[in-house]
Amino acid sequence: MIYFWRMDFSESINQQVILENHPVSLYIKREDLLHPYISGNKFRKLKYNLAQAKKENKTTLLTFGGAFSNHILAVAAAGNEFGFKTIGIIRGEELRFKIDENPTLQRAQEFGMDFEFVTRESYRHKANPLFIGEIKQKFGDFYLIPEGGTNELAVKGCEEILSENEADFDYICCAVGTGGTISGIINCSKPSQQVLGFPALKGDFLRQDICSFAKRDNWDLITDYHFGGYGKVSEELIRFINDFYKKHKIILDPVYTGKMVFAVIDLIEKKYFPDNSKILMIHTGGLQGIAGMNKLLKQKKLLEINVND
Repeated sequence: MIYFWRMDFSESINQQVILENHPVSLYIKREDLLHPYISGNKFRKLKYNLAQAKKENKTTLLTFGGAFSNHILAVAAAGNEFGFKTIGIIRGEELRFKIDENPTLQRAQEFGMDFEFVTRESYRHKANPLFIGEIKQKFGDFYLIPEGGTNELAVKGCEEILSENEADFDYICCAVGTGGTISGIINCSKPSQQVLGFPALKGDFLRQDICSFAKRDNWDLITDYHFGGYGKVSEELIRFINDFYKKHKIILDPVYTGKMVFAVIDLIEKKYFPDNSKILMIHTGGLQGIAGMNKLLKQKKLLEINVND
């Protein structure tokens, strides 16, 4: 295969989270440190997709995302770094007039991404062959990366999240969006380990998607910590993220990892985990979205995420 991904940035590390009066040990794997823009699970998901695009002699990457999509920015940054033209199909026609007000889209544009803004109704057909055909007529040949980046090559990349350094953990915990990251973690976990996923979306519908990629059954989804659904937060969650940063100097994003860490610590306090369990949480990045979230919180005069010392 063509392998051209540069590991310019330090490998992720496991950082202990200090707990008091709880008979378990808790660590967080800093996948957010892999790259400043192609961060966390996006780094893993794009690795083999970029190699495949290069192998197919594609010069353009096309993908889908919403207003503050980590995936959109990661694809734009990857295209800029590795010489691909990038196109983002963005959900919400009104956003075409608000790029300057949107930190994610603004940075993606700076990385050279071109946007096609579509209605929310049209966006629902993003996987429809007719819709894809219309896009090809407009933009020509491209390498298609699905929304969120999840496909077989993405799962292959996420299978590299765990190494032998994590073999002695009893539980592996991660946030779940489209299911690709947890599928890769399941596939590279040990049979003795339990993988727990914490969906950022309401409902239990992701199980079927995960089953299509996962090769083991040592996993479960805990669906009680979505805080109202995708992109929704509460003052309780924001306070938790701010307190966690003060204590541990680790920034958590409010859409994915922040909810997962909140959930794990809450479950520890509720004695969900057996005594002496060794628990690893995966930090999947997404910190770029904090600026956009704070903008929304400020407009609503709500508590903001504080990432300053």
